[in-house]
Amino acid sequence: MQRNRHIVLGDIAFRVDRPQLFKRLGVDSDDDLGAELGALVSDAECIGRPRVMYRMAGVGECGESETVIGGVPFSSRVLAVNLRSAHQVFPYVLSCGAELQAWSGGLTDPLAQFWAETIKEFSLGSAMARFLAHVEDTFRVGASSTMNPGSLPDWPLPQQAPLFRLLGDVIGAIGVTLSESFVMFPTKSVSGILFPTDSDFASCQLCQREECPNRRAPYDPGLFERRYASQAPNA
Repeated sequence: MQRNRHIVLGDIAFRVDRPQLFKRLGVDSDDDLGAELGALVSDAECIGRPRVMYRMAGVGECGESETVIGGVPFSSRVLAVNLRSAHQVFPYVLSCGAELQAWSGGLTDPLAQFWAETIKEFSLGSAMARFLAHVEDTFRVGASSTMNPGSLPDWPLPQQAPLFRLLGDVIGAIGVTLSESFVMFPTKSVSGILFPTDSDFASCQLCQREECPNRRAPYDPGLFERRYASQAPNA
């Protein structure tokens, strides 16, 4: 498969884990609110079409805080160190899909709107699961981690721009747009780079934000100094 060819996944099964959703939202499935939420989920499952766009890209020169991927430079000390032993990576954009975005935008009840945002997160989760499975089935990457622009001060949200440039026509492929302030639409979309690694890494380990519902690993106050602060290129 050619490195410069992007891959689009649109045939993604979307089924909400109802017990998990009801527990997360604090709704009893047996009462009237539960019936309303169940009906909303059924509508979303009929409408939702989560989508994925990704490609394989070669890793070029890695400097102190710059990495060239597929000919496109990225600025991040953490990314540069994480990719020093990587030969190929997988930049991606995942989305809950334009259909669910339009559906949620048409809801008028504030509670239904709140529920819909969480349902859209489940759709995004379906896209992520499909993406990870497809990368592994196609490229046999093995152990891997991801980094996302905006998840750390070291790799801020404006780094969305080179990532979209690297991927190509994201709008035409999966309908995700990038605003002048580097925010994606549909709102429940995520971009990043998946890379093979022999060491466990999650951006959460470098993030001091305590109240984060999406935290995947505890903050490690010494990690930056141990792994990222003093390494030289090719060390």
